[in-house]
Amino acid sequence: MSSSAPARGRRGRRAPEGPRASFRQLFPFLLEHKGTLVVVGVLSILGAGATLVQPLLVGQVITRVQQSVPLGALVWLLVGFVVLSSLISGYQHYLLQRTGTAVVYSSRRRLIARILRLPISEFDARRTGDLVSRVGTDTTLLYAVLTQGLADAVGNALILVGAIIAMAFIDPLLLGLIVLVLGASIATVGILSTRIRTASAAQQAKVGELASGVERAVGSIRTIRAAGATEREVATVTGAATEAYDAGVRIARVSALIVPVAGIALQVSLLVVLGVGGFRVASGAIDVASLVTFVIFLFLLVQPLASAIGAITSVNQALGALGRIQEVLDLPLEEDDDRPGPTAGPTDAAAIEFRDVRFRYPDHVVKAREAAAKEARSVLAQAHLDRAADETTAEVSDDAHEVLRGVSFTVPRGSRVALVGPSGAGKSTVLSLIERFYDPTAGAILVDGVDARQLPREALRARFGYVEQDAPTLAGTIADNLRLASPDATDADCARVLRAVNLGDVLERSPLGVDAPVGEDGVMLSGGERQRLAIARALLAAPPVLLLDESTSSLDGVNEQRMREAIDAVATGRTLLVIAHRLSTVVDSDLIVVLEHGRVAGQGTHSELVASVPLYRELAKHQLLV
Repeated sequence: MSSSAPARGRRGRRAPEGPRASFRQLFPFLLEHKGTLVVVGVLSILGAGATLVQPLLVGQVITRVQQSVPLGALVWLLVGFVVLSSLISGYQHYLLQRTGTAVVYSSRRRLIARILRLPISEFDARRTGDLVSRVGTDTTLLYAVLTQGLADAVGNALILVGAIIAMAFIDPLLLGLIVLVLGASIATVGILSTRIRTASAAQQAKVGELASGVERAVGSIRTIRAAGATEREVATVTGAATEAYDAGVRIARVSALIVPVAGIALQVSLLVVLGVGGFRVASGAIDVASLVTFVIFLFLLVQPLASAIGAITSVNQALGALGRIQEVLDLPLEEDDDRPGPTAGPTDAAAIEFRDVRFRYPDHVVKAREAAAKEARSVLAQAHLDRAADETTAEVSDDAHEVLRGVSFTVPRGSRVALVGPSGAGKSTVLSLIERFYDPTAGAILVDGVDARQLPREALRARFGYVEQDAPTLAGTIADNLRLASPDATDADCARVLRAVNLGDVLERSPLGVDAPVGEDGVMLSGGERQRLAIARALLAAPPVLLLDESTSSLDGVNEQRMREAIDAVATGRTLLVIAHRLSTVVDSDLIVVLEHGRVAGQGTHSELVASVPLYRELAKHQLLV
């Protein structure tokens, strides 16, 4: 594959720290469950009422006992309110747990739908593991928003206000002292909470880096083992885990300052009430029943405050995670006009035409590649591969400039055209532009005589069967892979295309036939078989144009010849644009376009290019074709 293509998103990029979210950004997630939240709010009001009545009933019980008055049904009324508030609390807890789970589910659904529709440039600029972390770890933290203090804020607020009003009636002086103590604790928590949110966002970014490192190492485990690089990879991934741990410790330090605040506030408040309140009882300002009632209201006052203080860490962590989630949700989708574009141009138009096309990768992709190269250079330098490190840096430096520089060529309908040239010439970038993974910086690409930018992407891509050099094999069955672009294909259709690309023996390995599993990343198939499976997938869709990027690079001589025969068989009535390093596979093409440093060095038939283009002649000599 041409080195002009950007490095994969899973290699070497540092996970960007997302912006911190605000409570306002939580509203879209909460409004999806507004019906349940209304019920929770009503239960909170009822529960608050049942809770606030209890201290008053306790005071009445004490007064009657002091006055030797029969309690009557007062005790049973108190027990009834205790049971009622407990039942309301239990059902409210269930609703909050269920709604919290639903919020996590809906956020994951939105993230998945967004990620899979992002422009290709975003995948080229981001690490795969970091995106996976946002779907998994970050969304899980949203659970705390509903289950740890936010959704039942209505009930807590009512208890807080009700307790303050009742305490004001019992003894304003005692209440004033309590407000001073609790006010100081609340101010302290408010200052520390901003630090938690910042530290949480940093921690989630580090977790994303860790996920990316694990994904990269596990995905390349055979290469790592064969290169004797296991210990270096362990050190690298462990380093990412250490950074995530350090970020978590920073959160723990701040939390350690917050948690005692609630305990200190409660202890000091209780001591103040007992000390000053006892003096007030002795002086006759209030009676014992009023003091006991005041103490119970104090606990009711402190309980929602303590709950809120304890929830600050969890909620701020959730807001830090929400910032990373929102960052992805705010990314633009792959643009496509809703307006219907022209479906076809002149009947005699070329299948594909490049007109003075220039292309440079977007700045954020270039910066990501530079960061990846810097990290790769560090790893190579540690392994004392200084020359490879220098070549890595030089390659990225070249890619920072234009990849295609005024490329023009034509692919007539029904013809077979080959793109050849050294690595880094821009061959794979040509196919990426045809598929509109990117749009040209300048110039135009015509498909059937129509500017590709005027065609809806889905309609445009339906015209092509695109086979990447390293086309992935999806975990699942052979049929799952084949039906990716042809979901209605029958088992007979799948078997037919498999035999067409010399994969008939794969069907005979298992009694399951096309339903045989291929393993993770196609590990149960050889490299050549995975490549032929990708070609079979493209053939099954029967597109008018096939785009093949190094489609025979992993095949031996026998299978390469059979593959050429299969392609020859399906090429009738179709247009082929083929990238190849092996000139032997394209010498009989109708047209060969030679690319060098992003420019067309020459085009023509094999014999014409051998006579007129020094670069092509040199390539042909190295492959013993001259």
